[in-house]
This record gives sequence, C-alpha cells and structure tokens, in this order.
Amino acid sequence: MTIAEQQRVEVEQGVVFGTGGGRDLRCDVYHPPAAVKNGIGVLLVHGGRWIQGDRTQLRGYGILLGRKGYTCVASEYRLVPESPWPACLHDVKAAIRWMRTNAGRLGIDPEKIVIEGNSAGAHLVLMAAGTPGRPEFEGQGGNPGVSTAVAAVIAFYPPTALDSPNWRTRIHPLFGREASADELSAASPMTYVNAAFPPTLLIHGNGDELVPAAESTDMYGALHAAKVPVELHMYAGQPHAFDAGPQFGRQCADIMALFIERVVR
Repeated sequence: MTIAEQQRVEVEQGVVFGTGGGRDLRCDVYHPPAAVKNGIGVLLVHGGRWIQGDRTQLRGYGILLGRKGYTCVASEYRLVPESPWPACLHDVKAAIRWMRTNAGRLGIDPEKIVIEGNSAGAHLVLMAAGTPGRPEFEGQGGNPGVSTAVAAVIAFYPPTALDSPNWRTRIHPLFGREASADELSAASPMTYVNAAFPPTLLIHGNGDELVPAAESTDMYGALHAAKVPVELHMYAGQPHAFDAGPQFGRQCADIMALFIERVVR
C-alpha cells in the first residue's frame, strides 16, 4: 500500500442504518486514515428546505473532517413530500442510535458523537440536540431505546424559530401546509434551549437571503443566557450556503475541528 493510499479517507456507501416509511434508510460512512483516527464520530445532515437534497451534499466535509481523524456518517432522511414532520427528525435520531449501537464497528467512542447540519439539516440537528428522550421526536427507525444524546452540535445557517416573522408563511415548507403557531413553536430549536443543551457551534453569513442571520444570533443569545458553551462565527456579506466555496469550506472544516477538539476530545 502506498503512502497516498494509507492517508486516504475510505468511503463506505449505502449502509442501511434504519427503516422509515416502510423502506430502508441509508448513509455513507467516511472512514479516516488509521494514523489519524481519533475515535470521534460526526453525523452530517444535509439541507434542502426539508423537501429536497440528499446525503451526498456534505461529502466535502466527510472528506475534510475524515482527513483530520473524524469518522463521519452522512445520512439521508425522509423529505416532507414523502413523509410529514416529524419523520425527518425521527430519521436523524435513528442515525444517532445506529452510530451509538455500532460504535465498535465504526471505531468511535459512543459518548463522543457530534451532529452537524446545514440549513434544514441544521434545524434538524439542533432539534435532535435539544430533545433527547422526548417520545414524540424519537421515532422507531432502528435501535429503539438507545440514547440519542450527543456530545456537541454544529449548525450552519439554521432556522431556529419557525414561529418568528422570518418563517411565518401560509404554507410552511417543513409541514407542506399551513401550520399553527403551536406547531411551529414545537418544531423550533429555540423552544428547547436550556442548561442541558449540548455545546453548540453556529456558523452563518450576514448576507444570507434565505435564513436571516438573526436566526443564529438569537439562538446564540438564548444559549449563552442558559450558560451553554456556545460560539458563533458570522461571515461578512456571505449568502446562504456560502461554505460550498472551497476556501470557505476548508476554513469551516478547521473551525469545526477546533471546536470539537475543545469541547469533546
């Protein structure tokens, strides 16, 4: 085996991690090189307004974080056209349970699982981080009874208050229909902020035309007031999904790795 091969992130595609809606749910596993593997698992959850997107969207972070030693799992979830809320959150939690149950196979510490998401995926990981053990959000997508608590959460440009003016539309994309104020509040990460919330990293651009930067600054303020370890990185003038650019993506991977090193490792 060459040195280049020894340093390569190996991608295991299409692994079944659970079931939902009568079908298999699949993920891709990014295995780091043995020489740098650090025993920390990172679940990557894609965006797409809850109605589109797939697990390949965050392949770049799977590779970049894999090179730094993290075992990354990029998972799919049922989109709103297929299954209504909270099916997508059930599937994210099924992926967390699968990672914890398969910690030995993945080579990770089951108590060192970090969840990361972008846009709609960021909403889902913040919801998962704030609601471990809540039966209405746990679902039964595989390994029921296994904890869905996580060591830390990372959210890029997340919707955090679905009942705010930013999101109060007649047809809400998460629900696929008109939603009541109570439904929107129950689906908002902000609702679940308390002192037990895991350490949180928020990354946003203040030129975001889709998810206003206030969604992150308000979440930061609430978490900080609750004395949760939280930090916010705001990029000047950057639009939604700005980290798709290679320079931003590499820097954001470094920020994530440093954050995880400080609060988890």
